[in-house]
Amino acid sequence: MSDTPRDDLDAPVSAPPEHDGPGLDFGAPAAAPPAPAPGMGAYRVLARKYRPQNFKDLIGQEAMVRTLRNAFSSGRIAQAYILTGVRGVGKTTTARILARALNYEPMDGAPGGPSLDLDVPGRHCRDIIESRHVDVMEMDAASNTSINDIREIIESARYRPVMARYKVYIIDEVHMLSTAAFNGLLKTLEEPPEHVKFIFATTEIRKVPVTVLSRCQRFDLRRVEAGVLAEHLKGICAKEGVAIEAEALSIVARAAEGSVRDSLSLLDQAIAHGGGQVSAEEVRRLLGLADKGRVIDLFEALMKGDMPRALHDFRDQYDSGADPAVILTDLAEFTHLVTRLKIVPEAANDAALVEAERVRGGEMAKGLSMRVLARAWQMLQKGIGEVQQAPKPVQAAEMVLVRLAYAADLPTPDEALRRLKDQPAPSPAPGPAPSGGGGGGARLSLATATALPQPAPARAMAAPVEAGPRLSSLADVVALASEKRDLMLKLAVETQVRPVKFEEGHIELALAPGGNALVVQDIARKLTEWTGRRWLVSLSQDEGGSTLAEEKQARRAEREEGIRAHPLVAAVLARFPGAEVVDVRTRDDDAGAALPPAEEDAYAGPGPDDEIEY
Repeated sequence: MSDTPRDDLDAPVSAPPEHDGPGLDFGAPAAAPPAPAPGMGAYRVLARKYRPQNFKDLIGQEAMVRTLRNAFSSGRIAQAYILTGVRGVGKTTTARILARALNYEPMDGAPGGPSLDLDVPGRHCRDIIESRHVDVMEMDAASNTSINDIREIIESARYRPVMARYKVYIIDEVHMLSTAAFNGLLKTLEEPPEHVKFIFATTEIRKVPVTVLSRCQRFDLRRVEAGVLAEHLKGICAKEGVAIEAEALSIVARAAEGSVRDSLSLLDQAIAHGGGQVSAEEVRRLLGLADKGRVIDLFEALMKGDMPRALHDFRDQYDSGADPAVILTDLAEFTHLVTRLKIVPEAANDAALVEAERVRGGEMAKGLSMRVLARAWQMLQKGIGEVQQAPKPVQAAEMVLVRLAYAADLPTPDEALRRLKDQPAPSPAPGPAPSGGGGGGARLSLATATALPQPAPARAMAAPVEAGPRLSSLADVVALASEKRDLMLKLAVETQVRPVKFEEGHIELALAPGGNALVVQDIARKLTEWTGRRWLVSLSQDEGGSTLAEEKQARRAEREEGIRAHPLVAAVLARFPGAEVVDVRTRDDDAGAALPPAEEDAYAGPGPDDEIEY
C-alpha cells in the first residue's frame, strides 16, 4: 500500500495539496469551494445591521433622551417605563438600550452606577444588546398572554439578579396581555423589589389599562421627520458604499412615513433592485409612484384649466406604471405642500423636499389663492375615495381631473360677489320701440336685435303676468289660508305640522303627534291653486321645529312670565290674593289677527252702546 494517502492526511490543513486528478479530495475543508460573494450566507438586513447601540444613535427622540439623562444623573430612576409609538420608531431597541444603561458597568470594574454614556461598552452590554443576558428577560406578550406567564415573572422577581445590578423585564406588545394578566401584574408593578425594573413597549397605548399606565413613566416615541430620516439614510449609504440620488433618498424617507425600520427595509430593497446604484426613477418604479416633476406638471395644467395637457400627462404617468389613486394622492400631497408654502414660506427649507418642489411649489404658492387650494384639496380627497372604489379607476381618476380643471378657473364666492358689485346697475328694460327707431342702440345688445324680427313675442312679453303671493314660512301659509277663509287648513297648519325645510315651491314637513298625513296633500293642492305655481310638499323623517301653535303658546307663556314680574302687576296680585294672570294680549296681536269682518265683530268686545250682563 502506498504511503501517499497517509502523507496527504498528515499535510497541514492550512495548505492542502492540489488535487488535479479524478476522485475525491478529503484534504480540503468543506468551506473552501469557489469564492462566494462577500458576506453571502451571513448577510444581515440594514434594519438589524444599523440598529442603534446607544442613545446617541437614536434619531428623532431627543426629548426622551434628555428626560432619561436628567433622571439618571439625579438618581430619579423609575421602577417601570412604557414606550409607545408607531411601528419602526425604535421601541424595542430603546428598551434594550435602557436595560443596558441600567446595568452599565465598566470593563475594568471601576465603581459606577447607571449611566447613559455608553460609548465604551461595559461588561453586560453585548449580551443585553444580543438578547442573551441572564438578568434581562424579554417576553413577547403577543404569544405569552396568560396569567401563568405573568405568574412566572412574579415568582422570579423575588430573587436577586445573577450578574447585573438590576433584573430587567422587557415585555413587548404589552397591550396583548389578558385582563387577568394585567391584574396579576399590578401589585408587583406598583411595589417591585428594589432590584427589579420593568420596561413595556406597545403600539396600542389605548388598550393598556389606566391602572398600568399610572404606575409607569410613559415615553411617546415620535415619527422621525422625513428630512432627518433622509440624512440618516444618506449616512448608511455612504458606509455601505452605495451611490444613491438625493431625490431617491427623499422618496424613500417619505414612503416610510416616519418609520426608521420601514425606511431601511425600503432602502435595502432599492439597493438590491438597482444593483448597488440607486436612482430616483428606479425607486419610483419599485414603489409604484409617479415622477414628482410630472406630478407638478399635472398640477400646473389643472390649475390653468388646460384639460388636454392634463389628461395627456395623467396617461403618461399611468402608462409608466403609476397607480391612478397614487397619482391623485401625490396631487393632494403637492396641494398640501403649496398651501404650507403659502402660509409658512420657511417650509421650503425642509431637507426632504426636492428642488422642483421647493422652487415651483413656491412660485405656485404666490400665484394661487388660499380658497382655490382649499377647494382643490377637498375635491382631491373626495376623488381619491371614488377612485379606490370605482370598478375602473382610470376613468374615475380622469373624471376627477376634469372636475378639478374646470373648477380651477371658477371664481370663489367672494370673488363672484365682488364682480357683481363692480358691475354697473342694469338699465330699465325699454318699452316697445316705434318703427322709426331711436337712440341708445349701444345698450340694446343681442337680445334686442333678436327680438326685432319677432314683434309678436315681444308684445306677449310686454304684458305683465300677475304673480301670486310669495311665501317664505309656514306663517305666510297660515296668513294666506286666513285670507282665503280656509279655517280648517289654517288650523291644521298651525297644530299638525312641524317645519323642516321651506323653499319657494318646496316644503318639507314633519307630522306632530296626532297629526293627519293627508294634510300634506291638502297644503300642496291649495297652495298650487292660490299661488298659480306648482308646490311640492313632502313628509320628512327629521323631527323638525315647533308647530306654530307651540311657538304661539311659548310666546304667550313668556309674556305672562314677564308681565307677572312687572311692578304694577305684582302689586295688583299682592293686593288681591287669589288673582291670576289669565291672558296677555298686545295691540300687535289684535292687529295681526286679520280676522274676517264677521269674526272680527264677534271678537271685538263690547262697544259703548252694548249692554253688559253680570
